[in-house]
Order: sequence, then structure tokens, then C-alpha cells
Amino acid sequence: MQVKIKRLNENAKIPTYATDFSAGADLYSMVGPDVTVEAHRTVLIPLGFAVEIPEGYMGLIFARSGLASKRGLAPANKVGVIDSDYRGECMVALHNHTDAPVTVEGGERIAQLAIVPFLKAEFFEAEELSDTVRGEGGFGSTGKK
Repeated sequence: MQVKIKRLNENAKIPTYATDFSAGADLYSMVGPDVTVEAHRTVLIPLGFAVEIPEGYMGLIFARSGLASKRGLAPANKVGVIDSDYRGECMVALHNHTDAPVTVEGGERIAQLAIVPFLKAEFFEAEELSDTVRGEGGFGSTGKK
């Protein structure tokens, strides 16, 4: 699949896959000044490009596992969504879950992007829903083990 990228800033890095089997393409902060994310704060980091996601697909922005587990930085919204009709600059709202400031270097890999197909649902109101074994059991209702 080919996905068009429009560089909006000359310091932007285009997403890359770390290996042939990587599901997510690495997203980079723009090359330039480092950004410090204060403890328990969120910083919106521009990526410097816009993307044209094909119709019927969406871009999902996920945390990079190493950045999250080793340095406590992860997307504030857990998973970002880029719709196929969005043409603005892509950004990552990076949150610092630690008690100390964390610095992101210019050009550092800060998140990953997966391009995923989706189905568009048609929602309609109903008087009743079908019965299931689980029923209305919610959070934790299926047990721990």
C-alpha cells in the first residue's frame, strides 16, 4: 500500500519501519530543539507532515513500548486516530507519567503509526438486544483467571 506524505517542515522525518515485520511505522519528533515534558504533563509534539490515509483505512498512533516502559512517555489519549479525510499536520500528545521531567531529543522516535482497515457501522435504535450468557456483566465480571 502506498500512502502519500506531505512534508510541512523541512526538519520533519518521514515515518519508517524498524524491521521488515514491524506493524507500526516509527514517528519522529521534528529535528531541532529538544522538548522537555514536565512530570505528569502533556506536550503536543508536531511531526511536521500531513498524510493521506486511503479511504476505508485509518491511522492509529500507538506508544513505542521502550519509550513508555523505560522513560514513562506515552500518547496522552492512549491511541490517536487519523481519519482518511484529515489533511492537517500530524501530532502526538505525549504525556509524562513519571515524577521527573523527561527530555525528548529532536528527531527521536516518539510513537508508532499503524494503517488499519475499518468497517463503518450503521447505528439504529432498538427496543431489545439479544440475550447472551454474559448479559449486563461489565468491568471484571468475567473473573481474573
